Amino acid sequence: MTLTIVNSLDEKVWREFVDQHPQGNIFHTPEMYQVFAQARGHSPELQAAVNNDGEILALLSPVQITLKDGLFRPLATRAILYGSVLCSPDAQGAQALAILLDAYIQTAKHQTLFTEMRNLSDLSTIQPVLNRYGFVYEDHFNYLIDLNNSEDDIWQTISKNGRKAIKKSINKGVIVEVASDRSTVPIFYNLLQLTYKRARIPLPDISLFEAVFEILVPKGMAKLLLARIENKYVSASLEIPYKDVIYSWYSGYDWDWRTVYPNDSLVWYILKWGAKNGYRYFDFGGAGRLNEHYGVRDFKAKYGGRLVNFGRNTLVHSPFTLALSKVGYQLYRQMIR
Repeated sequence: MTLTIVNSLDEKVWREFVDQHPQGNIFHTPEMYQVFAQARGHSPELQAAVNNDGEILALLSPVQITLKDGLFRPLATRAILYGSVLCSPDAQGAQALAILLDAYIQTAKHQTLFTEMRNLSDLSTIQPVLNRYGFVYEDHFNYLIDLNNSEDDIWQTISKNGRKAIKKSINKGVIVEVASDRSTVPIFYNLLQLTYKRARIPLPDISLFEAVFEILVPKGMAKLLLARIENKYVSASLEIPYKDVIYSWYSGYDWDWRTVYPNDSLVWYILKWGAKNGYRYFDFGGAGRLNEHYGVRDFKAKYGGRLVNFGRNTLVHSPFTLALSKVGYQLYRQMIR
């Protein structure tokens, strides 16, 4: 089998490959590539292995993310495969993936500290290939909420505390809106900033969310949700529907308004919307590692989802530089105010 590695694809062919692949997710799509291309500090790449007929057998779309440009770029750049890898579910696909990974590593090792694959489905069949090329697997959990039920059935799967929080939020007058105007993006972003500053975690530039609004929203591939009480916006979340799944991506809220439970109203809204519009499940995003305290996991757990462990695979390209970077990152976090 003769394979060619390419760095560009016809969008129609690319989109069809992702759409038809059972493990294809929104992060593999050309639309998401375009979003990252417009986001400051993000540099997406495309690598695909195709056969003589032009058929795609394996695909990678890593995004280089840089926290600090210029002199410190080598210490502040990592690569994330948000939707992990994608290959044909046969021996040829595994062979194509191996060739693709080998080529990718040769270039990435000079550009990034590490490459992280965030698996959104069960990739156990290709783990031997990933491990062979140094992508070490580690557990990383997630909650999937079944939407193939009536609203009443979904309500009953939510814990007593969860239902209580939703009722309190509604009774206190929290209203959920879908952002329909670009002028709401700064409001949305400000709410994310409040949460990320409190956690002292870097937040992507607003240009990422502007690109989401411009590219994904018109195609029905993103929903920016805002929760308000009277005229005050107090919580926000970004949901990205694709095929029969809704992926939860970013969220943030004003801590001062936590007693009105606006986040619970947002979750309940998207669960109802997803069930009504024929989605199969809601991917709640990461739940961390079970042996580590993670408050976000406690919040997600009360919604009765199925705990899954698709894990992550990481390849460190430069161990020494990464060690230096970790020290710098902790200093950087201390500077976040």
